[in-house]
Amino acid sequence: MIRPLLSLLAVALAAACTRAGAGGPDAQTARKIALSPCRLRGIAFPTQCGVLRVPEDRANPGGRSIDLRVALVPALARSPAPDPLFLLAGGPGQAATEVLGSIVTALERVRRTRDMVLIDQRGTGASGALECQLAAEDAPLQDLLSAEGFREDRILSCLRSYKTDVRRYTTSVAMQDLDDVRAALGYETIDLWGGSYGTRAALVYLREHGKHVRAAVLDGVAPLSLRMPLYFARDAQRSLDLLFDACAKDPACAGAFPDLRHRFAAFLERLAAHPARVEVADPLTGRPTTVTIEHDSFVAMLRAVLYAPELASLLPLTIDRAARGDFSPYVAQAVTLQRGFSGAMSLGLLFSIVCAEDAPAIAPGEMESVARNTFLGAAVGQVFERICKIWPREPLPESYREPVRSEKPVLLLSGELDPVTPPSWAAEAAKTLPNSLQIVVPGVGHGATVSGCVPGLVARFLADGSVAHLDASCAQSQSRPPFFVSFAGPSP
Repeated sequence: MIRPLLSLLAVALAAACTRAGAGGPDAQTARKIALSPCRLRGIAFPTQCGVLRVPEDRANPGGRSIDLRVALVPALARSPAPDPLFLLAGGPGQAATEVLGSIVTALERVRRTRDMVLIDQRGTGASGALECQLAAEDAPLQDLLSAEGFREDRILSCLRSYKTDVRRYTTSVAMQDLDDVRAALGYETIDLWGGSYGTRAALVYLREHGKHVRAAVLDGVAPLSLRMPLYFARDAQRSLDLLFDACAKDPACAGAFPDLRHRFAAFLERLAAHPARVEVADPLTGRPTTVTIEHDSFVAMLRAVLYAPELASLLPLTIDRAARGDFSPYVAQAVTLQRGFSGAMSLGLLFSIVCAEDAPAIAPGEMESVARNTFLGAAVGQVFERICKIWPREPLPESYREPVRSEKPVLLLSGELDPVTPPSWAAEAAKTLPNSLQIVVPGVGHGATVSGCVPGLVARFLADGSVAHLDASCAQSQSRPPFFVSFAGPSP
């Protein structure tokens, strides 16, 4: 997004290739990863990429290996701070070098003095992605809208296609990989930024390799007590309730969509009893197409839209139209989200993490109990239950799910409207992080780092390495985007 002059680019690249890598010895002796210039999606800054080979099974270092993709965005300073910022992507299943461009750009002030390092976690991106395409790129519209995407035969087909041992793709092993990268790049201590599942990864690194951590920023905090997908329905219901409350208090939204909460409940009841058979225009071809809209697929789309308040501002209008029999807005949003999800996630890693680390800690019947009286219900959770019955895994230590305790300074960021990691989870993590500060940003969904003054707060925190004097009052100026009362836009 920022395009430096070519001359500055050349100077920066030259400097990055010759300076010391952690304030220590010359880079060529400190770094064991050969780096060369590269371009990453969403990052216009000078960037270098390389590969570190690690064993797939750390108990058998002579066996199969994985090439981890590593990217380094050099600091602008000629003598950078010795503690770079390592950024951990979410999902689980997202590749850091593919999805964190907006974060790197937002943290431009951090880059002035600190290197930034991105690693495609094993099983994602260019680090042996465990891809699992459940719908082809040219799949019929009905397939994209179906609630049957995660069928057992499709999952088994993905498993058979892998040449990997999916039992070796857990968070703890990935954090051993990260520590190998740290050492190979010549850094003694590092700062961490993690988003969503990346906060779990950062917490695990903090627990298992804490002596190498200076400070951490956790955005959309998912502590180890958040057992995926047990609380998905409950936390999504909270987010939707906040949306209905806001619409009821907004004169334009309340006037356009009166009694929306109760109309929505009645609509879902009808849809559960009788799936809708409707004709819509295919968003890609424009051709009239007859499709069946099912309850489970409809509510799954709603949950996904709640992640971003900018998209959620369309939900009252989308719900109103669907309740009147017009599913075109829903179809357009669902297809866009489905294609984006399939292209951005390594589903095999998602299943490897959830089935090894979360599913074993969920008691029989607990999913249905927690999801009771929610719009999403237990369907999403039950999908994971079925998959985890066939997905290979090995037991983790009984202590794995214990709260992470650390004296290191930690900045906890929460979006007020987040449907998957609401502020309560950050508050829970803070109980065992005595040097932490939680900032709840109003009007923001899943991910607060790029919002308003938050990038500046992150930069200040990392510069000081402490939360003691961090004034976060500026973050309270954020607010929910206005609702669309028509497709022409929000009411003036």
